Amino acid sequence: MQEAARKRLLPARYAGKSGTFDLTNHHAFMEFAYDITEKQGYHLVRLKGNLIEKNQANSLMDEIEGLSEKENSRFVISLDEFKYMNSTGLNVLLGILSKARRSGGEAVVCAVPEKTHSLLVITKLVNVFQVVENEDQAVKAFQAN
Repeated sequence: MQEAARKRLLPARYAGKSGTFDLTNHHAFMEFAYDITEKQGYHLVRLKGNLIEKNQANSLMDEIEGLSEKENSRFVISLDEFKYMNSTGLNVLLGILSKARRSGGEAVVCAVPEKTHSLLVITKLVNVFQVVENEDQAVKAFQAN
């Protein structure tokens, strides 16, 4: 019964190129949101809140899919307002990276909180992603490749 109630809360509420997803359970309230902003030569993807349920990121991944249909799609994934992720969040990051690379592009992760950085180190994903301090360094990383 709780699972059915939880699923009803998952549809996206968003306007434009952003989404907010609510997930409530008996322990805590957790929220995931994102914004995608088109910049010169790349898209800035800002992830916010907590990402623990696959359904939370469906809208995000649909938008990434559409954007990555263009050749050389570049994404800067900013985690400066991100709080927590589990394996679902890691899979979302990998999904963005693989969609970008399939189009001949790249994804760079920046502004990674300490807890999330530790998770990237433990899972050895720091060897898969280019991880930098901020958006400016991410743009420079694109220029270096």
